[in-house]
Amino acid sequence: MPYFPEAKTPQEAQEAYARCVKMNTFRVKWKDIFNAKLLYESLYEWLKEHSWKSHEYCDFVDENFETLYFEKVGAAGDKELWIRWRVWKYPEHKENSYYKFHLDLDFHYLYLIATEVMHEGKKFKKDIYNGEVELKLSPYVQFDFKGEWSKHPVLKYFNQVFPNRIFKKDLYEEKKKELYREAYILQNYVKHYLKLKRFLPLEEVKPFHPSYSYPSYQRQA
Repeated sequence: MPYFPEAKTPQEAQEAYARCVKMNTFRVKWKDIFNAKLLYESLYEWLKEHSWKSHEYCDFVDENFETLYFEKVGAAGDKELWIRWRVWKYPEHKENSYYKFHLDLDFHYLYLIATEVMHEGKKFKKDIYNGEVELKLSPYVQFDFKGEWSKHPVLKYFNQVFPNRIFKKDLYEEKKKELYREAYILQNYVKHYLKLKRFLPLEEVKPFHPSYSYPSYQRQA
């Protein structure tokens, strides 16, 4: 569920959520050796590059997308982590008073055990883990995000008519497709980073952020 900083009560948060249209949930699952910290950092840079913002935006410090961090250590020393990021932006990078995009990123790490790996004749150990990570990407389009229509004594009666009829093409076709494409691109970016198989007609020649995952089938003898 997205984070709604304007909501002061649980009821207001539910009302804000009711004004959201959810896209498909995208998932990426990986189980092998990878650099957990650099995966985290590369996703952060990707989101910044594509103008996604924290709900507590500040011009003077790095944004903090994280709204939850929970760590559990097993009896064998393995770690399990739950991490949530909540980000938002305006469609087409243009400020408006009606539409807002939300993107929920939910990380779940399982059986993380610190390890080391040989790659291109060098030994890597810092922040290298063997384990499993699942990332869920949940995009939403929120309309009337300020609640100006739903709280207005007259406009509130038209707030259901306009999205479903007047704004139907704009909301359900243009805005929905725009957000869907971006979430799909992000899923593909994560797969590229983890060296998973993708299904695009064209492959990038060289990624902007180098990959620091070490699949077993590519490991040096």
